[in-house]
Amino acid sequence: MSTDTPFTSRSLTASEYVRGLFEPGDNAAILVRNRSTGHTVQRIAKAETIASPDFQTWLENQNASGSDVFMGMNPIKDGAYSRTKENIKNIRHVYLDLDRNGDASLEAIRNSPSVPAPNFVLDTSPGKHQVVWKVSGFSQDEAESLLHGLANQFGGDLAATDSTRVLRLPGFANRKLSEEFIVQARQESDAVYTPRDFTTHEDSLETPQHLSDGQKRPRTVPGQHKSQSERDWAYAKRALARGDDPEVVIQRIADYRSEDKDDSNYYARHTVTKAQADLHRGTATGRTNGSQRIEDHQLTEDHREMP
Repeated sequence: MSTDTPFTSRSLTASEYVRGLFEPGDNAAILVRNRSTGHTVQRIAKAETIASPDFQTWLENQNASGSDVFMGMNPIKDGAYSRTKENIKNIRHVYLDLDRNGDASLEAIRNSPSVPAPNFVLDTSPGKHQVVWKVSGFSQDEAESLLHGLANQFGGDLAATDSTRVLRLPGFANRKLSEEFIVQARQESDAVYTPRDFTTHEDSLETPQHLSDGQKRPRTVPGQHKSQSERDWAYAKRALARGDDPEVVIQRIADYRSEDKDDSNYYARHTVTKAQADLHRGTATGRTNGSQRIEDHQLTEDHREMP
């Protein structure tokens, strides 16, 4: 983490927020979506251009005409004209969209020893917030894994956990609401955080990573980014080892994988049964080798191919 000198929280205009997120020469994505007509416009422009009076006037006109205004949270590569993952230049921010029990979740973040103080907090509607941390040293996989963990730990929107995400721009009305609400932003820190500044709960299940139709789940190689199934396996082993009721563990996994598996109850029961067998073998033989646990997990995956 960079040196975090005493910082006085302050409200930000849209232009100040853009300048706080990005360097002047960074390419950033602006998305304008009209809910009534379904018309969407995306523009990739330099941050200094987006923060300029002319561009802000254009956004104000779009917002007045019924459009919501959003901004991509990571810079775009030079020459790119879309915000696909391949076009993300680097990871500059991680974030949470607190759309349920937002006030309580925000308070939990501020009081948690496992995450640093947010850089920016946006009030997007009554009782709902978006939280943004400035970061460096993250790969896309590392950032998205952290986003999943943070969303589960603090009750954030599980759909807002990808590196191409757009969040609301302050100073503009939230057109999703029947009564006008102007999105507000506060800067609460000027630090830049690294992966070691975040510690998510290892025992919290992480959300499934949904795949497009026909796309196969990649096989995870030891030492690479963990698949969701490996997280389920590791969770089951930890929960059983500390004495949790196996039926409760099965239900937890089934609930989290209900949208990701055709038969989440079968998948959960099979995972827990295999975990129980592995724990029993480990107790009998004293074996604790991590590579063997990964081998056993891969046998579990081979037993029944699931989408």
